[in-house]
Amino acid sequence: MTSKPLKFRPYARLLTMLGDQLIKNERIALVELIKNSYDADASWVKVTFKGFDADFQPVADSQIIIEDDGLGMSRDVIENHWVNPATPVKWIHKQGRPRTDKERVVQGEKGIGRFALLKLGRKIEITTRCKKSNDELLLVLDVSKYTENFIDQDIPLFLDDLSLSLSEIKPASKIRSMQIELGNRAINRAKHGTQIVISHLASTWSRKKVEKVFEDLARLQSIFDVGSEGVSDPFELIIYRDHQYEPFSTTRKETLDELLKNHSVLKIENGKYDEEQQQFSFDLNGRATVIPLTDPDMTGLSMFRRYFGKAGEVLDNRRTQCGSFEFCFFVFDFSNEAQGPYLLDSEEKKLIKEHRIYLYRDGIRVYPYGDPEDDWLQIDVYRGTIRASEFLSNDQVVGYVNITQAGNPELKDKTSREGLIDTGYPTDDFRTLLQLVLAWVRKKPYAHHREQIKTVKEVEIYKKAKVQEAFEKAALTAADAAPEVKQHIDEASRLYKAERRYLVQRAENTEHLAGVGLSVETASHDLMSAMHRSLNMLDSLILQTQRQGVVDKEILHRDLSTLRGTLSFIESQMKDLQLLFKSTKQRRKDIRVGEQLQKVQRLFQQTLDRSRISLNIEVIGIPLVAKTTEAVLLQLFLNLFDNAVYWLEGVKGDRRIEIQLNGDDCTLIFADSGPGFRDEDLAYIFEPFFSGKGEEGRGLGLYIARQLLERHEYAIDVADKKQKILRGANLVVTFVKGG
Repeated sequence: MTSKPLKFRPYARLLTMLGDQLIKNERIALVELIKNSYDADASWVKVTFKGFDADFQPVADSQIIIEDDGLGMSRDVIENHWVNPATPVKWIHKQGRPRTDKERVVQGEKGIGRFALLKLGRKIEITTRCKKSNDELLLVLDVSKYTENFIDQDIPLFLDDLSLSLSEIKPASKIRSMQIELGNRAINRAKHGTQIVISHLASTWSRKKVEKVFEDLARLQSIFDVGSEGVSDPFELIIYRDHQYEPFSTTRKETLDELLKNHSVLKIENGKYDEEQQQFSFDLNGRATVIPLTDPDMTGLSMFRRYFGKAGEVLDNRRTQCGSFEFCFFVFDFSNEAQGPYLLDSEEKKLIKEHRIYLYRDGIRVYPYGDPEDDWLQIDVYRGTIRASEFLSNDQVVGYVNITQAGNPELKDKTSREGLIDTGYPTDDFRTLLQLVLAWVRKKPYAHHREQIKTVKEVEIYKKAKVQEAFEKAALTAADAAPEVKQHIDEASRLYKAERRYLVQRAENTEHLAGVGLSVETASHDLMSAMHRSLNMLDSLILQTQRQGVVDKEILHRDLSTLRGTLSFIESQMKDLQLLFKSTKQRRKDIRVGEQLQKVQRLFQQTLDRSRISLNIEVIGIPLVAKTTEAVLLQLFLNLFDNAVYWLEGVKGDRRIEIQLNGDDCTLIFADSGPGFRDEDLAYIFEPFFSGKGEEGRGLGLYIARQLLERHEYAIDVADKKQKILRGANLVVTFVKGG
């Protein structure tokens, strides 16, 4: 048997098939070409629509010209790589040096981006000049005379039947030192780069289409402050129509930045999934948050159970395989019930809806993720399975996810550049993890935000006596009605007033117990720790006495002394706490505020030390004295310390509490270096059940503090600008009757 060696010899129509199937549209085609400029360390790319009318409609001789100041191509690169489809040269280069001279992460590696040219036109002229070269090269590919099936006189052509011409131009005529316009400025062109002239255009164009393409291309790099190592220098895109600069600005980045910063109800920033630790970490409205995958808040999500199994059995057998990644989300409230800066007009909503959650790889966008019509994380799919109070749609969330080639090698772009290849566990894990953290956002902080709106409305109804007002309006309206109608309205109003008085009285009677409960809960942690230490020491002493031989008296005396000190501490703290239970029985007397402050300081000292929070107490003038009870002051300080510690634990930098006791003015200022109060919350922070702590807060601490002080004719409020000591929350207590 004889064998004959054969070789693959593709037909030329392969170019059309690849172009149609792998390069989906003009946007992707231009993106591929501009990515080549990015990989060539270009600082700018100029796209000129030559011979187009005002609406960007092309004529017979219209051209698209793409020019950059990149490194250019050498003869060797053209002859041995560019003309060879699917060349692995970039892939090979990335294995040894994945970054360019400008420290950019090389984007291309598949060797098919050049097919984007034939998506745009049938004649291609490429002029390129390398650094330190006095000459430029001209490469011409002209297939304009062929149909898309590349048939010549009824004979189908093979790929190697197509010819390209390569010539050398001495000296360089196009890419040379000269002044050119780039938008609103003129620059001296570098003596290197590439110019591509595309004619015999294959696509239709319009101003709207060009504007959309520009918008897409403007988002090639992140519109957010991603902080990616992949974006280390400017990379600018400029569009011209003939010699006319077209300053498309549909992205309105400055407006979007302002909306993200000041009008989003939730800011999930500095987010990271750590695959080694199997946990999420992020700042939620400035507060540091860490959620392991095994956290009950995660395992309790139906989505978690569907993918990882009950209690995460899948995670017991394998780890996630997508790699670590970064993320950032901004969540908006589109409802008409939104308050303050969160209430958006139609134009603001429209701008937000132009963006979704973008995916970037080393700071360069992965299409189509982030397009307005794209829901790659299926937010809208899952919203149908949750309560109305947790309603959150795809267009309410703007943000990004950033992956890297080095950190996420199993997350690969499709050859078509339209999303990620389905690689099984890596891509499934990646999507599921993002869906989980978004589900947590819906279920926890966003649902809490919606409840807060409801609480605010109810507080407004209570404070403004809306129900009584409605009764009075009804009575006026029914003045001319039948006597029995007016009688029923008057009776309902009377019963409502009686019920309100009864409920207010009950609330006042229970506020004390609620305050005691909160205070004891706050102080109990360190007391329990002291009790635990005491029990351990007693166990140790018992063991010593049971051992054979003589007990070391010095060691015994030392341990007993330590034990007595710990028990003495517990006794003194319990005596202070006991005062809380006698609040209603205590008589008012002149009390030095500083002495009660020191008692609470001792209770919190271990917590302050553990959380690395510094405390400074400043005394101004004569000692501050208040005619009140010890219980009132203890509850006041316990609540103030508890709030401050909670918010300071989420601060990455300086953690401080400053307390100023001014006996001359009869005021106390309690300040911390935390995130402070949001302007839109100021009207409600002293209302019951209003809390900025989300699920962790009850919304009673400051409310009870104000109620206790007001019954003694004292006051607590947010400090004004002149009174502020630190950048965070600043509260001023006035110990003046009627203050």
